[in-house]
Amino acid sequence: MNRTVNTPDTFWFHCGRCGSLFQSQLGDSDERLCAKCGSKPGLGLESSSMPSALVAALTEDGSNAMAPKRVSKADIHFLKKGRNLMLKIIVGWVLVLVVIILCARRLWREDSVPQGAVNPLEEKNAPEVSQEDRLFIERARPAYSVAFHGFLAANTQEEQNQFVLSPAFTAVKMARFYNANPFDRVDFEGVSLLQQHILQLPGLKTVETLWKTKDGRKIDAVFRVENGDWRLDWNHYARYCDHPWPLFLAGSGEPEGEFRLLARERLAEERKDAADISMILYAPRFGHPNETGFQSPEFLVKRSTPDGKLLDAAFKIAREGKQVFNSQLTNLNPDGMIRIRVNVRRFDEDGARKFEITRVIAGHWYEIDDPGL
Repeated sequence: MNRTVNTPDTFWFHCGRCGSLFQSQLGDSDERLCAKCGSKPGLGLESSSMPSALVAALTEDGSNAMAPKRVSKADIHFLKKGRNLMLKIIVGWVLVLVVIILCARRLWREDSVPQGAVNPLEEKNAPEVSQEDRLFIERARPAYSVAFHGFLAANTQEEQNQFVLSPAFTAVKMARFYNANPFDRVDFEGVSLLQQHILQLPGLKTVETLWKTKDGRKIDAVFRVENGDWRLDWNHYARYCDHPWPLFLAGSGEPEGEFRLLARERLAEERKDAADISMILYAPRFGHPNETGFQSPEFLVKRSTPDGKLLDAAFKIAREGKQVFNSQLTNLNPDGMIRIRVNVRRFDEDGARKFEITRVIAGHWYEIDDPGL
């Protein structure tokens, strides 16, 4: 290290531009230039006010150890890297806060949904139910969902039997039904639950549900406990009939059978005082509850008979905006129509094909025989 000794007329100055220490006479400051960068350094540090040992320690080859260090490329890269890391941390925390807020809003909305409704967009006017019933539904939901998805995922009727009510008796009906009707497959992975409610069947605590499929179909399904397991009411789900309604009307199959159909009263207002109820029966369309299939000729049923009184009561409930067994599920029937389960007979008279209702079993499609009215 070179050590420099001050002379009486020479002083040390500090360059404010490059940071170097250099010697110069006291003279005119305009003539004083930095020995390293050639610029005017500004005010300097006189050797008389700085110990010579310190001056010697600070200088080496005319450089100044106390001068600000020049920032290297590595330092710039380190600073940018640290700044980017801090930015990422801030963005991450913002995203976490956004997720927390969205989840909180979703939970608040779910808590605000009327009890019994699963999807507020599909069920805007769901009725309130007791806390006990709500807990019952929520506890039952995983079990009946497993049963329904298992039924839909089954590839054979034998596999489906595990998930339906009264499998020993239902198996025979299923075989007959699917032999004459297409096996309408539903993608179980694309099914979502829209509504769930308790259905107060006589002596049976039942859950009625509404589902939406991936392809836009809507299916209502009913479940109840049998032998400790939640099972599907297959008769209701499949809209079971002894014969396909179009073929029966065309004269095919047995001359009498049981059918689950939609009924529409003809000229209800004009014929309200008539002795007979005039109505048309329609086949329902699976997955499209607001549409109808083949329709029948006109049926006349005397109001004074038990069948006529049951039909009168069913149509009256529909006009009042209610459903049998006080069902709270959204009414999926086409306007003015009701669901009925009936026995219909086909016969020939004077060379013409005719039909008559031999029995009105119920004002619904459930498996039970209770008329619901």
